[in-house]
Amino acid sequence: MHNSSGEARAPAAVIEVEALAKSYRVFDKPEGLAASVRSLFHRPSRVVEALKGVSLAVGRGEFVALLGPNGAGKTTFLKLLSGIITPTRGTARVLGHVPWERADDFRRRFALVMGQKNQLWWDLPAAESFRLHREIYRIEPARFERTRDELVDLLGVRKLVLQPVRDLSLGERMKLELVAALLHEPEVLFLDEPTIGLDVVAQHALHRFLAHIQAERRMTIVLTTHYMKDVAALCRRAIVITDGSILYDGSLDQIVDRFTTHKIVTLDLDDTPDAAEFARLGFPCEIRGPQVTLRIDRQRIADVLPEILRGRQVRDVSVEDVPLEEIVAELFRSGAVAPARVPEEARA
Repeated sequence: MHNSSGEARAPAAVIEVEALAKSYRVFDKPEGLAASVRSLFHRPSRVVEALKGVSLAVGRGEFVALLGPNGAGKTTFLKLLSGIITPTRGTARVLGHVPWERADDFRRRFALVMGQKNQLWWDLPAAESFRLHREIYRIEPARFERTRDELVDLLGVRKLVLQPVRDLSLGERMKLELVAALLHEPEVLFLDEPTIGLDVVAQHALHRFLAHIQAERRMTIVLTTHYMKDVAALCRRAIVITDGSILYDGSLDQIVDRFTTHKIVTLDLDDTPDAAEFARLGFPCEIRGPQVTLRIDRQRIADVLPEILRGRQVRDVSVEDVPLEEIVAELFRSGAVAPARVPEEARA
């Protein structure tokens, strides 16, 4: 895309969110008979803020991970962006539309897949649900058949489409849920815990499929997940939300660089070492038989490692970053707020 002067310009954001918030009034049910009787006349209530003024932008073709503990506001955020619920305050535009206005053009251009909810008819074969989607989205028959065949072949589920959904495993059902969501070729896809409860093989199959389809269609995808393997396999950008607010918005590499001060050094020795000898080094140390794991300051690795190796019979040594899931878990606990950023590809 170019402006009037001929200079290259980044595409406009597909998702634009400004100070988006959602709160609910919940009623508490007190214990005891007397309290229950009083609640008939006056029900105690409180306001729960599921989302607190979130602002961000997502560019076309981005694959973004939305991370956070249970109750952080991730699913609420996706429901707002897909127009299922309306906000308490703030604004959002997805593909140029205000989601909760539920314009027909908007609904034809996005899809939402929730790992714990079905969009396929439980007692019918998936093929029947696919045909229903064709009618709902008014997909031209030839285009529908071409897209359906491509998706079922990519996921290897052609033999499953005629079986009742209730007879399928969780992994098989989730693959067919994705087929149904992508039949109308949406530009934006919201995925809420799509790999929850799946085994490693099924997770890996979904990773390959999503990476392929996103690259091929340049689709914008926002993924919520608890599994760091999903994030590492699919996303370059991660947004960490806790208690309804954004703690971090940036690349996965920046998470490691910004929120860790050390690396993990693992030594495989010939014999079980003396624990006191390693304790004198002054670094956190764990010894399991002949294997020693040390957490060493990133800035001191080059100086300290030769000293550690000197005079020892070492069969193998590795130097690794702190696992991503450990870093994110620490972010959840610390609540150290980091400013959100707007990706370059989302800036006009």
